[in-house]
Order: sequence, then C-alpha cells, then structure tokens
Amino acid sequence: MTIRACVVTIASAAILLSAASACSKSSSPDKPLPPLNPRADSLESGFGTMDRLVEAAKNEGALTVVGLPGGWVGYKEIIARFSGKYGIKVTSIVPEASSKQEIDTAARLRGTKQAPDVFDLTMEVAAANTKLFAPYRVTGWADIPDEAKEQRGRWYAAYGGYMSVGYDPKKVPAPASYGALVRPGTIVALPGDPRRVASAFSAVMAASLGKGLPDAARGVDLFARLKKGGMLGRPDQAGAVVDWDFMNTARAASGRGPAAWRVTVPKNEVLASYYMQAISADAPHPAAARLWEEFLLSDEGQNLFLKAYARPARMEAMEMRDTLDGDAAARLPEASGDPVILSIPEQDKAKSYVNAHWAQMVG
Repeated sequence: MTIRACVVTIASAAILLSAASACSKSSSPDKPLPPLNPRADSLESGFGTMDRLVEAAKNEGALTVVGLPGGWVGYKEIIARFSGKYGIKVTSIVPEASSKQEIDTAARLRGTKQAPDVFDLTMEVAAANTKLFAPYRVTGWADIPDEAKEQRGRWYAAYGGYMSVGYDPKKVPAPASYGALVRPGTIVALPGDPRRVASAFSAVMAASLGKGLPDAARGVDLFARLKKGGMLGRPDQAGAVVDWDFMNTARAASGRGPAAWRVTVPKNEVLASYYMQAISADAPHPAAARLWEEFLLSDEGQNLFLKAYARPARMEAMEMRDTLDGDAAARLPEASGDPVILSIPEQDKAKSYVNAHWAQMVG
C-alpha cells in the first residue's frame, strides 16, 4: 500500500458521482445560478460555475500567501502559473515561516489588507487552529483521503511525501535501513533541529519505526549514536541527508548535491505525511483564496506538485482517469511497505519526548 492507495475507493466513488452529476446537469441545463457569495463553502453554493469564481477572483485582483518558499514542492512555478493564468497578483510574505509562524503572522496582520488569505500547514498545526479557517470543499474533494481532510473543508491535503535518505554512493553504501546509517566515516544530517523544524522531527520519527510502530525513544537514540560517533553533521558536509523524498529528489535533480546523489526510502520504514491547505476565515481576498485552492487541487496544480517530486493528494484518482503526468510519477523514489501516518496524539507524545531528551542525548 502507498500514500496513494487509500484514495482508490474514494476515487471510484467520485467517478460514479461525477457521472451522476453530469446526467443531472444535462437534464436541467437551465438551473438558476446561486447568488454570488465569495465566502461560500463550495464552488456550487457560492458561484455555480468556475467562470463566475474566476471573474470574482479577478475583480479582487490579489492573493496573499505565507510560508511558501520557492524551492518547496515547486511553489515558485505554481505561483507564477496561477498568477499568469488568472491575472491575479500574488504577494508572498514570510516565505520561510514554519506552520506555527504562519498562524502567528496571520494573528499579527489580522484586519489589514496584508493578512494572508491562505495557509500551507502541517496536519498538527492545521488541526490545532481549525477555528481560524473558512470551510471550503474544493471540486476534487471526494478524491482526497478521509484521514487528510477536516470534514467541513476547513483544511485538507494538497500533497505529501515519504521520509527518505539522500546519499552520495561514493561515500555511503545504499542504506537498507535508517540503522545502517550508523557507520564509521559516514556523516549524516537532518534538515534542522527536530524541536523546531517539522521535517527534521519527521526524520527522527522515520528512524524510530520498528515493525511499523513509531517509538520516539528509538529515533532519538539513533541520532544520539550518530552524534557520539562523530557522524552527525550539517547538510552541506554530509554524505547522507534524512529528509522528505521531494526535497532529496529535487536536490539530486538540481545538482545541489553530489553529481551521483541518490534517494532511497528504506524498506518497511515508510513514514508518510500530508501538508494541509486552509483558507483564512478573515481572508481579505476570499474569492481569490478559493480559486487558489481550486487550482492547487485541480489536475494542473496536482501535476505541478508531482513535477516537483511531491505526491499529489489526488494522485490515485488522477491515475485512474489518465490525467496524471506519468513521466513525472515515474521519477518518484520507489517505496516498499505500508506507509505510516502519525496521528495527532502520536505526534504530541513523540514531540514531548523529543523536546525533553534531545538536548541531553544529542545536543
């Protein structure tokens, strides 16, 4: 099973629903359009057609995003494509903000025209701040896995990834497991401090998996052994980096790593995660915010994430409908074994352990 497999049943249902919807529309072509409502909870209830949503968004003429660095899952190209397609100016504020910092930025700018319209968040932060978001179910709602969306539409996944090991085969043999990284002469790196950086925390938790069960103590212990053996360093000096597969694969493709940089997902140690989209309940540009989400979850937007090596939330449904970019999908690292997605209680428990023991054991 992969991060995509859980959408099979949902996607099949979506195809049947789409067919039924098409028949319904054809039998009542003169169905009146709803009153225009830029803060509606769906395209159908607030706009009636995509053309009306586009027109309303163009009239607003602007969108403010937060926490979207250009090198993260292709956001530089995604923003440019959206702006060029719809003629909407996109302002990106605090691009390096963490999920928590996105929420803090919104609180600081609340009530101003500079406040962010939309967010890109870890599930934990999205779930903790649900009351701040406006419900909106995108057109591709049925294709998004149930465990990756809030049922009213206040947050939902657009893309995800698997934790992986990027490595230089001239320095490091292909690691069959995270434990295999504990090897004299190997320098291993994390993408930051796991107490503050979500991807680094996930790297520790990937290393914690044993028989599919996460154990933060096991993950911290592995990096403690690396540190004690002088094998834990910075990404720019490392022969192996534990990070999301879309980051490691992009690094390999861009030439930022060694020429022969390779990426592997250790067998049966597959930690998966989704990143959530959300619309601010106080969005200064509510129609543009909804058009942005429709674009990200459209086939075009999903394939742009895939082009940047992220795994689209609607991947399986698109594959079934033959709208997936097959060439881009073929460039993803292979994975073997059922993916583990940490529940919020599991994350909370693990973060408590990491925060309590990292400084003492790893430093």
